[in-house]
Amino acid sequence: MIKNERSSLPGIGGRKVLSLIMAEMKRENIRMGRDAFFDLLRENHLLIRHHKIKIITTNSRHWYRKYPNLIRGIQLLRPHQLWVSDITYVTTSEGHLYLSLITDAYSRKIIGWNISNKLEADGAVSALEMALTQLPADKAAGLIHHSDRGVQYCCDKYISKLRSFSIHISMTENSDPLENAIAERVNGILKTEWLNKSALTTKYDTALKISGIIEAYNTKRPHLSINMMTPEAAHSSEGDLPRKWKNYWKENNNKIMQDEKNKLPTLDIQSQFSKA
Repeated sequence: MIKNERSSLPGIGGRKVLSLIMAEMKRENIRMGRDAFFDLLRENHLLIRHHKIKIITTNSRHWYRKYPNLIRGIQLLRPHQLWVSDITYVTTSEGHLYLSLITDAYSRKIIGWNISNKLEADGAVSALEMALTQLPADKAAGLIHHSDRGVQYCCDKYISKLRSFSIHISMTENSDPLENAIAERVNGILKTEWLNKSALTTKYDTALKISGIIEAYNTKRPHLSINMMTPEAAHSSEGDLPRKWKNYWKENNNKIMQDEKNKLPTLDIQSQFSKA
């Protein structure tokens, strides 16, 4: 069951796999809780390990106007309330491609994207134009677009497109990735769960794969942050979407550390000083 789900979601983590196969497990009379499921993954070498590589895609040293951060403490209650955008790189055997993404922060759905040979504004603008085709007319005035302060998002072509739809403009105010955490997270999911696990040869073939990857992300991958729904399903919802489950690894690691601590010999400090 696990391998079947990972055929289209190769880097999906244990909690999400469990949510996808839970109904099938019930039909097969398989009873297993979250912790036992993770133990099963570990015993069969099915845990996902991620490796980070970093290439800079943001140039904020430019003369264009930079906008303040409007989203601190924002409560997400509906789609098209907040869009977040970012650019990430994709490594192929022929070099790097640059993937511009726009994500609806409420549903985590990727609503606009573009893959380009160059780290220029045109790719970001094309992703924005795709997103705008999905924007209901009555939602535009209240929408906030949030990005980093990269030149692609501050340039006249991009800003004028946002203003023509009366979209509020918000940007990060320093280099802290937490100021654009949702966009950074989506980038990481696509890379660690798909792109870094694929043999990406030519730039052309890689560009063809991106569409299928984004389709699988939007329609098949559940998210803890949206009540284990897929982005496509969450995009048709409204209201607060609670998180699922606590962090298994934090609980498990704390238990392991406590077990190791209990194994350490107890030293009689007073007697040691007495002997000295």
